[in-house]
Amino acid sequence: MGPLSGIKIIEFAGIGPAPMAAMQLADLGATVLRIDRREASDLGVPRPHKYNLLLRNRSSIALDLKNPDSVELVLELIESADALIEGFRPGVMERFGLGPDICLQRNPALAYGRMTGWGQSGPLAGAAGHDINYIALTGVLNAVGREGHPPTPPLALAGDFGGGAMFLVMGLLAAILHAKSSGQGQVVDAAIIDGAASLATAFYGLHAAGLWSSERGTNILDSGAPYYDSYECLDGKWISIGPIENRFYRKLLEKLELDEKLLPLPSEKKNWAALKKVLTHTFKTRTQSAWCDLLEGTDVCFAPVLSFDEAAQHPHLQHRGTLIDIDGVTQPAPAPRFSVTPQSRPTPPSPVNDPGILDLWLTPDDARRFAHLITTCEAQRT
Repeated sequence: MGPLSGIKIIEFAGIGPAPMAAMQLADLGATVLRIDRREASDLGVPRPHKYNLLLRNRSSIALDLKNPDSVELVLELIESADALIEGFRPGVMERFGLGPDICLQRNPALAYGRMTGWGQSGPLAGAAGHDINYIALTGVLNAVGREGHPPTPPLALAGDFGGGAMFLVMGLLAAILHAKSSGQGQVVDAAIIDGAASLATAFYGLHAAGLWSSERGTNILDSGAPYYDSYECLDGKWISIGPIENRFYRKLLEKLELDEKLLPLPSEKKNWAALKKVLTHTFKTRTQSAWCDLLEGTDVCFAPVLSFDEAAQHPHLQHRGTLIDIDGVTQPAPAPRFSVTPQSRPTPPSPVNDPGILDLWLTPDDARRFAHLITTCEAQRT
């Protein structure tokens, strides 16, 4: 089920953005087969397989890509695939004999997705790196953090998963659509530096206009403005406010019983520090739950700052089904939602070498032959 039902994708095992992109496409209904290896789990963090949530909704098989027979059978799978995802450094797939030239010869309509940090070309293309390095190069990391404090990594959201995985998904969907109408496949070069820079487009524009300072923590959306920040409550928990528009800001002051005429104008930066002191003192007078009772659901642009555990208990997320339980593990549900082609409930990560999915790709004879090869390769390893 889902809008991508019938789309078939080969994923080569990797870490970070590549499996995230494959998960998103599988969540949307695509049939994704992961060609796995025996390595540390995603992000290099050992854990039970069921908790590696980026591997949900698809099956995987372990193959030795140094074995020419394995490579040939992967090429047979590629012949009937709509797309391919790989997240190796430039040149690795070519050394396997699975580079874009060879794969597109076997399947001219293939969307060949390449996920890297630095891109397929440029002086840094062959260097190692991680999320923090990629967003550092684009200016994004420098912009995140409070005034007077070091740059703060925003998890891996702006780089690996936002600038990487989601741009690869977008690129593959565009390439698949093009191939469906033209019969012509192509390479999608998805680089985290490109995607992260693209996510910062609005801020580049504000900076060029002289409306965004390079001094982090001094701007409207980076904790500089008193009306767009998080504040500690009486019980040590936190709340967030974001009433940027005047009517919402006035509504906040009304709810807080603060007289606007006695406060400095928020439109002038020189007043921000004084206003922040007032709000800091005010929000420390009540607990988080008390502020929720007063402000949640109003037009003051408010929400409590919740932990992952607390988020799962919030009534709004529960009503939407934003977080769901799969095999005893709380995790985000597929997004976005579709009125005509809703997605299926996700399945937990499958054990490696469960070749039943091959029946969706190959004839019964070829599926049996492939299953025999998997068993042979596994015996060679052990």
